[in-house]
Amino acid sequence: MSHPMPHPAHQPDSAAGFDRRTPVLVLAGLPGRAADGVEAAAQLLSQEPGTVVVRHDLRELREGVVRRTVRLDGRETISVLELAHGCVSCTLRKDLLPFLCLLAQRDSVRRIVLALDPAFEADAVCQAIADVVVSGVVGRVDGPAGNNVRIESVLACLDGRDWLADATGDETLAERGHATTDDDRTIAQLAVGQVEFADALIGFDSGADPEVRMRTGAVLARLAPAAPIAWTDEPRTLTAADLTWLCRRVPANARRGEGFDPHASLLRGMPPLEPDCGVTLLEFATDRPFHPERLHSAIDVLLDGVVSARGRVWLATQPGEVVWLESAGGGMRIGGAGKWLAAMTSEELEQVDPERRTMAALRWHEHFGDRHTSMVVLVHEADAQEIRHALHWALVDEDELRQVRFAPERVALWEDPFGDQHEEPCDTTKSTPVSGDGNTRKNER
Repeated sequence: MSHPMPHPAHQPDSAAGFDRRTPVLVLAGLPGRAADGVEAAAQLLSQEPGTVVVRHDLRELREGVVRRTVRLDGRETISVLELAHGCVSCTLRKDLLPFLCLLAQRDSVRRIVLALDPAFEADAVCQAIADVVVSGVVGRVDGPAGNNVRIESVLACLDGRDWLADATGDETLAERGHATTDDDRTIAQLAVGQVEFADALIGFDSGADPEVRMRTGAVLARLAPAAPIAWTDEPRTLTAADLTWLCRRVPANARRGEGFDPHASLLRGMPPLEPDCGVTLLEFATDRPFHPERLHSAIDVLLDGVVSARGRVWLATQPGEVVWLESAGGGMRIGGAGKWLAAMTSEELEQVDPERRTMAALRWHEHFGDRHTSMVVLVHEADAQEIRHALHWALVDEDELRQVRFAPERVALWEDPFGDQHEEPCDTTKSTPVSGDGNTRKNER
């Protein structure tokens, strides 16, 4: 069966080296003044000819209702969508992605601005644009929306008064009334994730405590070191000139919607390593594995007085798998990041990025290959040396390391709170329960 070709106005022109896909600018912000900033920026951008602003209001998502607002050339239209399974991913797959494909087919649309509802995560939206196949759109070949649109940049708005408190807390998005009750994402995970993923930041600092403002600046410089920041008093004081200034300063090597590679450098953007206002970036690297039970006991040090932590972890009981750990405030996620190169077949190795193979070769161990632990911890109130000491304590000792090398069958019998055999609920005497979905919460709810 033949399919019609995509709209010719938006086909990449590889011969001319010119990408003719419709550019998409993504705006994100937490509930409150940051979300007001998203709306203010969208209003300003909508004044540019050929710019269409799309926003999905998810406040009634619990009832399966989503309101889509489209603003173009001074006109605004609102559509009410009823979803059988009201959730963020349904909204994304069933409406936003197909709608982007439709807009990209219009010659009159020169740019699309996505003003994201706080329940949307910019990185998840960008990943879906790149990877999720959209089918059934008249006039285009089935495929990801990324065949027709490209991420121009991602801008995140933040409130200088309370962003740091949000980024270090454990309140859930549902508790703040912006998600369904089964959505356990925390405000901290969104706050940290938005800033880390952004190509540029817009901050509103009217009414912010000067000390908090300085500490927030120190955190941002380490969390998003390459992202330019435009500070203004309130959303209503934001100007088109501010946005123009900001967009022109987005670096050429910005992510622009590109996903994070867990095997790449954890210090992207060359963040400052010296302490500032009590804020410091702690690097922890070792070629020795963690004992899973001791790591489980020590892991609270990454949840108290810490903005975020992320990195690759080698667990003695999981020699084939790269364990990925990331935290934000009082919430933590632990999952997988594929295999270690030393555990791959020759066919699997052929599919690995050459840069990763090169970096692994520089630290290759004759017995353990590329297995290692590498973490970066952004500390704002905790003692960095206490964190380092606790993590060192959780590593295997010399006798245990010999077992890892010569008696892996014995190591496989060790209790592993991070493995499939872990049962819920976690022992109440432990302070860091690990849920079956790979999430760790300091305070189980």
